Amino acid sequence: MREETREQPAPLRSGLTTGSCATATSLAAARLLLTGRSADAVHITLPKGKVVQMRLEFCRTTELGAEAGTLKDAGDDPDVTHGALLYSQVRLLDTPGVRFVAGIGVGTVTRPGLVLAVGEPAINPVPRRMISEHLQQLAGEHGFSGGFEVTVNVRDGAQLALKTMNPRLGILGGLSILGTSGIVRPFSCAAYIASIQQGIDVAQSNGYTHIAACTGNASEDCMRRVYAMPDIALIEMGDFVGAVLKHLRRVPMARLSLCGGFGKISKLAAGHMDLHSRHSSIDLPQLAAWAADLGADAALQQAIIAANTSQQALALAHAEGVRLGDAVCAHALAFARSVVPAQVQVEVFAIDRQGGIVGTAGVA
Repeated sequence: MREETREQPAPLRSGLTTGSCATATSLAAARLLLTGRSADAVHITLPKGKVVQMRLEFCRTTELGAEAGTLKDAGDDPDVTHGALLYSQVRLLDTPGVRFVAGIGVGTVTRPGLVLAVGEPAINPVPRRMISEHLQQLAGEHGFSGGFEVTVNVRDGAQLALKTMNPRLGILGGLSILGTSGIVRPFSCAAYIASIQQGIDVAQSNGYTHIAACTGNASEDCMRRVYAMPDIALIEMGDFVGAVLKHLRRVPMARLSLCGGFGKISKLAAGHMDLHSRHSSIDLPQLAAWAADLGADAALQQAIIAANTSQQALALAHAEGVRLGDAVCAHALAFARSVVPAQVQVEVFAIDRQGGIVGTAGVA
């Protein structure tokens, strides 16, 4: 899971995707082969037409062709690839077209359900298109009628990939080369949401009908204890429960287990689909009202409203025999069911900070 981010008063800085890095380094290496000219920077055109300049760490010939490298700059986005060295090796081919190879630190697809076929390098469609368009334009400018073999590498990519969802998605051996716009917009969360959707797609394509969407490591451990679920069926949703619920409209599963900390589940119960503190907050008066529905007296209600945390509110309620955890899960279940198709069986688990279950709803 990605760490909480500190608040910053200054505007956040955008960066460039691994797809943009692969495009720039492929173009620089191919240009060196066709013109003999090395460079310390290269201009590329992003999918929406913006032209950007990217600095190169090296651009040199090799025994088989040429290679160029750049350092990934993700701006202010909490990206595991920020600062990583990405480099492309290019070899000229006799026949037109571009052939892609997963080099050091770039993964290979091993499970169905992704946009790429099993056995393909984990270089996504938009980066492939960006690289191909730039190289084909370069070939036309210099009268080259052949093609290119492009091997994309990320230094320490195999280790960095362990911090991503790639192993769970069946992308083994390294990172994915990603990007749809070419730009990393800080905290836009698009890549995270895409990973959630891919995780659901892969689980379904591999025959799983029951998935568990979890907010963090403790909730994943809980689902492993309860159901002995394999990693492929565990969806690391973080704060983006809405991404799970909405995607199930397109890819319905027979059964969905939602599991998270009591505070986050209370936000879902209140109708929030982004559980991060930037977008939703714990409603202590609402918790008090739900406790009142279960018979909590005025003193307990006021104590819940005055609590410092949701966990304290929960402890106060449970000490009085008020099953606030179950009530919150029941409201979360009702909201989740209002979003997903009727054929999806939903259940909700809330856990405490130690990973213990403090509430359930919809569980057979």
